[in-house]
Amino acid sequence: MPASDSSHSSPDTHTNHRPNRMMRLANKVSPLPERVRTLILSQAFGRIVPMVGTAHIRYERVTANEVICTLPNRRPMQNHIKGLHAAAMALLAETASGFVVGVNVPDDHLMLIKTMQVNYRKIAKGSLRAVATLTEAQRQLILTTPKGEVDVAVTVTDEAGNEPIECRMLWAWIPKKRD
Repeated sequence: MPASDSSHSSPDTHTNHRPNRMMRLANKVSPLPERVRTLILSQAFGRIVPMVGTAHIRYERVTANEVICTLPNRRPMQNHIKGLHAAAMALLAETASGFVVGVNVPDDHLMLIKTMQVNYRKIAKGSLRAVATLTEAQRQLILTTPKGEVDVAVTVTDEAGNEPIECRMLWAWIPKKRD
């Protein structure tokens, strides 16, 4: 499974936008073996957001429309019953949703989370996987609107295939330099 959508290595056909630095990196490493690609993306993105690197979140798939991240059930991320801590689960969902927006926001813009709503439904079993997606309409909004916000769909599942949390992540973007 490719890590990035190579159709976005050239300017976007709908908007004539060049992929940003994050998407260019994902495109560049996409031909590499999955294990190497995951390691490179995880280390690079962990430098962008240090807490993500500290948590050992792994980027399994990065495209313009979808980011898949995993979080292993490691002792530093556990709660008192040896499951992943509630804050770690929220971090994983926020990370996947943020990076699917992040690979689309132009380099001259800043993105910020505006709302993070997490409802805890059940105890997570083992490691977690988060899948965040954008529709093509949402991507085009990010690429063509100087300032805006988008609700990002993110699904978090555990090793048993259950969804221990329900999430709503609202991300905003603005130009880096304000007039």
